[in-house]
Amino acid sequence: MTPLFNVLLYARTTAHSDTALMWVALIVLSILSLAISKSVERKFKKYSKIPTVGHLTGREVAERMLSAHDIHNVQVRIVNGTLTDHYNPTDRTLNLSPDVYNGTSVAAAAVAAHECGHAVQHAVGYAPLRLRSALVPAVSFASKYVSWVLLAGLLFVKAFPSLLLIGIILFAATTLFSLVTLPVEINASARALQWLERSEITTPSTHPYAASALRSAAYTYLIAALTSLATLLYYVMIYLDRR
Repeated sequence: MTPLFNVLLYARTTAHSDTALMWVALIVLSILSLAISKSVERKFKKYSKIPTVGHLTGREVAERMLSAHDIHNVQVRIVNGTLTDHYNPTDRTLNLSPDVYNGTSVAAAAVAAHECGHAVQHAVGYAPLRLRSALVPAVSFASKYVSWVLLAGLLFVKAFPSLLLIGIILFAATTLFSLVTLPVEINASARALQWLERSEITTPSTHPYAASALRSAAYTYLIAALTSLATLLYYVMIYLDRR
């Protein structure tokens, strides 16, 4: 059950023009999110056919970038799935999907370098990353209950408006997490692209492909943040209207 489901449920019972416009905006953002996700998949598939200089694998790219930044306490390992790549600051592991770990393409190099960008952020104490890590416990708690609390708050908004307020507070935590994630992801991509170009793993002819792949991935985080913010504002409007 998603927050958007709750919004659609409530939208059926309201005729206010402002809430109707917000509802339309949320649908548009959801469609954009799906379209961008499909675009990322297509670009990764396309750029997976373009080899890097020296046919370095994603694992080798990651190890070189970590070493270049004097980071020797991060383990590069393979994890199951597609586009499941991530850096875990808790156990200092850089986890790459099989296509990235073993891939020798520009796409694999770009993704591996991006995840290394997070490891570099961790090593230098990048403030937004520290804030995002600090938010993880609160967001994990909020994510478990927010949909149910919001649904109950919408159904009983007239009798128990404080229940919706609690849901809004929980959802605000997830929205803050999405907003903080934006600079973290954009900065990691910037670090990755600078290093790929400087180390000549990408060439003038292949570097734009790496940049295009990471830029498309960044759009997914942007749309997610905008959707979360718009949904939060929608709930706030409902709360203020029904108090």
